[in-house]
Amino acid sequence: MTTSLPPGFADWLRLREPADAAARSVELADAARDRLPADRPLVVHDLGSGTGSMARWLAPRLPGPQHWVLHERDQALLALAGGGLTAADGAPVTVTTRGSDITRLTADDLADAHLVTASALLDMLTADEIDRMVAACAGHPTLFALTVSGRAEFTPADPLDRELADAFNAHQRRTVGGRTLLGPDAVAATVAAFGRHGVEVAVRPSPWRLGPAQAALTAEWLTGWVEAAVEEHPHLAGPARTYTQWRLDEVAAGRVEVVLHHADLLAG
Repeated sequence: MTTSLPPGFADWLRLREPADAAARSVELADAARDRLPADRPLVVHDLGSGTGSMARWLAPRLPGPQHWVLHERDQALLALAGGGLTAADGAPVTVTTRGSDITRLTADDLADAHLVTASALLDMLTADEIDRMVAACAGHPTLFALTVSGRAEFTPADPLDRELADAFNAHQRRTVGGRTLLGPDAVAATVAAFGRHGVEVAVRPSPWRLGPAQAALTAEWLTGWVEAAVEEHPHLAGPARTYTQWRLDEVAAGRVEVVLHHADLLAG
């Protein structure tokens, strides 16, 4: 995977981290914990780790001691991932970072894993990349969180919501650099890929619920959401300009709520 990250991506990850933490499925995290060995230190490999938000959320929910291996190709993001983690029982949590192209990992790269995790990743991959990743993960409990499912619900609603959502979803499925991304089809593709390895998958909803307390995140997400929709369908530019200004004014006034749907899955 050779696409470059946009400027300010680390700031975006920082802004979204509380919403991610509130959305992830605690049920699946608990089920993953129950699959882990109790008689040895845990090794967890986190794929596309960014700044380590998955470790900050999950490590305190698992027994210790733990060792996390953070796989991320962007060295600037890895530089922001660090320690300071403790397990649910107060045991220490250590961290190693690896500059990895997660689409090229093999089973050997994950051989020591007791658990494999990722967050907000699958929708940015292609079908072939997911097949390779699943082949590497099969045989280990695998917890993938926060994959977009293509639905955004606004209160109050507007007639343009659906058209923009459809355009955004088309943008998520675009072909870029020769890679055709799965976008909201990623969960189904991942479940099918694990199925070909004989691995069952549990899927649970993990929606962002954005209200007045998340106004800054809502405004940033909304702006990017509309921009992506217009990039895909330029004829929406005029209506989208008026729509965006109205929505942002309502967000600032605390009069907008958004449910942005994601799904979590646990394989193995």
